Amino acid sequence: MFAELIARACSGAIHVVTGARALWIGCAPSSEHRVYYGNHASHGDFVLIWSSMPPALRRQVRPVAAAEYWQGDALRRYLIDAVFNGVLVERDAARRQQDPLQGLRDAVDEGCSLILFPEGTRNIGEDPLLPFKSGIYHLARQRPELEFVPVWIDNLKRVMPKGRFLPLPLLCTATFGTPLRLQADEDKAAFLARSRQALLDLAPNGGRA
Repeated sequence: MFAELIARACSGAIHVVTGARALWIGCAPSSEHRVYYGNHASHGDFVLIWSSMPPALRRQVRPVAAAEYWQGDALRRYLIDAVFNGVLVERDAARRQQDPLQGLRDAVDEGCSLILFPEGTRNIGEDPLLPFKSGIYHLARQRPELEFVPVWIDNLKRVMPKGRFLPLPLLCTATFGTPLRLQADEDKAAFLARSRQALLDLAPNGGRA
């Protein structure tokens, strides 16, 4: 119950600071098994996508997050575990004790959808998107029933720039595009290029300032 109150408070705070405006231009909110994948500029990215969804849908959607960051202290551990029900992934290959996709597969098999960021790390440069890591392709190949929905987050980098403790009040938009699936005989390079382009197609001016 307490975690649910915190979740509502987090959603409310995001809406107050950013507006958290959702544009469902390529699909509608759905309980279908989906992977919502977006551009990654701040630690608030998944919270913005999550807050942009209808409350009933949020309970079925789990963010995929970096274990080394979210296990950094007791508060972050509580938030990611109890409030957001996140799926933690070890990004450091030397420290991994299991297949990094295992937690994602388990969540999907339990009936959940996911929020993930295929760039693998925050993009603090000038390019609109970093190259996609291969995990999104392997998940699509192992769970072909999944729909992959691109979500472009606009303005959040300026709301919470790196190194800033307090956010700037600016309007942010999460634009949800058309779902895609791995096609028969589509190889890794083709799927990564297609899914990356689908995300860029949602960005104003192709993601360029």
